[in-house]
Amino acid sequence: MSKLNNRKILTNFPIINLTLIALNIVIFIHEASLGEAIYPFIHKYGLIPAKVFSFSGNVDLTERFLPFLSSMFIHGDWVHIISNMIFLYIFGARVEVKMGHLKYLTFYILCGLAAALFHVLTSLGSLIPMLGASGAISGILGAYITYFPISEFKNPVPILFLKNIRHVPAAAVIFLWLVIQFLNGIGTIDQSVDTGGVAIWAHIGGFVAGLILARFFHNNKYDFKQKTDRYYH
Repeated sequence: MSKLNNRKILTNFPIINLTLIALNIVIFIHEASLGEAIYPFIHKYGLIPAKVFSFSGNVDLTERFLPFLSSMFIHGDWVHIISNMIFLYIFGARVEVKMGHLKYLTFYILCGLAAALFHVLTSLGSLIPMLGASGAISGILGAYITYFPISEFKNPVPILFLKNIRHVPAAAVIFLWLVIQFLNGIGTIDQSVDTGGVAIWAHIGGFVAGLILARFFHNNKYDFKQKTDRYYH
């Protein structure tokens, strides 16, 4: 095998995406092993908006700002991490190949930070920790729909009235996801800041960040005028 082919394989292999998935899984397994100690662990590394703006001298800079990063790698339960990792696996690989490895990692973290900031600004005073990679993954979805606007997936549920639909546009799936997030976010505006649940506005913030940042992170070979190719998964 030539050096050129080796380089192409390494470039097209989503090593960062797979590493992120593995890291999230390893950390979750660690969480599952903590037993009752999981609660102080979550309150230490989960993002708590009230701590960020606390005037208490007992809250140092590490407690305020480290969770912006660490919370991306903590999940609440098996459903939470499995659903997140499925989306990351499906959408992240192609985005990484399009951006390049280091750019993809930087992009992922920036989207996660943007989502965390959006959550903090929309949940001022909340004492509930925010957990999960959802915000960063939302940014990946934003990049995916920017790079591959007419990409399609094979229909995963070919039953009943869907049986004649062989492929589903990725843009339609992401758009439907976005609408659901937005509607759910509207429904949470009047809820108490001490009510747990899904950090909807973090998802939306991450998605918007992904849309904005994607055009600055693509590799030089990508031409945004290419709108005619069809992609199948």
